[in-house]
Amino acid sequence: MDQLIRRYEEYLYGERAFSPHTLRNYLREIRDLQRFLTEGGLCLRDGVPDVQRIDRYALRRYLAWNPDLEPSSIERKRAALRSFFGFLLREKIIQSNPTETLVTPKRKKKQPDFLGPDEIVALIETPKTGDVFGKRDRAWLELLYATGMRVGELVSLNVSNVELLEESVRIMGKGRKERVAPLTSKAIEALRGYLAARRELMKPVGEDAIFLNYKGGRLTARSVARLLNKYVIQCGMMRHISPHAIRHTFATHLLEMGADLRSIQELLGHESLSTTQRYTHLNLDYLKAVYDKAHPRAKQDFQRNS
Repeated sequence: MDQLIRRYEEYLYGERAFSPHTLRNYLREIRDLQRFLTEGGLCLRDGVPDVQRIDRYALRRYLAWNPDLEPSSIERKRAALRSFFGFLLREKIIQSNPTETLVTPKRKKKQPDFLGPDEIVALIETPKTGDVFGKRDRAWLELLYATGMRVGELVSLNVSNVELLEESVRIMGKGRKERVAPLTSKAIEALRGYLAARRELMKPVGEDAIFLNYKGGRLTARSVARLLNKYVIQCGMMRHISPHAIRHTFATHLLEMGADLRSIQELLGHESLSTTQRYTHLNLDYLKAVYDKAHPRAKQDFQRNS
């Protein structure tokens, strides 16, 4: 099985447009499966797991190995298994894919968090811009809210991706698909202020990344999440806010201001419109206001004409 995992790894890196994070997770899941089967004495031939003997019952036992996993985590494991056995089927190493009839628990639809207009403004303005780090953090906060980009896309940005004169930014999204997003005047102002001070963070060997850490290297997604949490606390918000919550906020506010879902889908870089719908939130008061204004027989209209 070791040899097959190496071939699968070459296939992932050579032919699939997954992010490095997804690739690492998929390979880890397959190695965990190998360990589970070996330690449990399941589907073995000459003491090692034999992929031709692995059936859906063995995979179900693997998925139930950790009873504390959330349904979303189990689904991620299933996706990795489906990819691996799909590769084996394609290479004609196995005759059928045991994941095709593999059922996992239904995921609960959890509404992701988002911020109100006043909250997001307060959060963005929390970093003090008296030094280069404050300018940097104000800039990436403005950029996240202006574009709705993912945190991975943010930290992957290079200086050449930003066109301040054209008021836009080129974003490399999932599947290595590039999209162009417009920038707000506030984001442009914050970026200009940071880029003018960015040289303070640069080391002798120049780094192409826009957002640099104190060592002069590329700022990481983990660092962005940690810094965001610091500003959320300083801002007085008594809840967890992730970088992805700003993405949800971006989509929700656009929708509430009248943008159509197709345009939001394009800006977010979503393949499916149904994915975009999950990233937007409309509160009940807003829905009532739209309904009263738009429906011919809404309550306000009825009272006005009576």
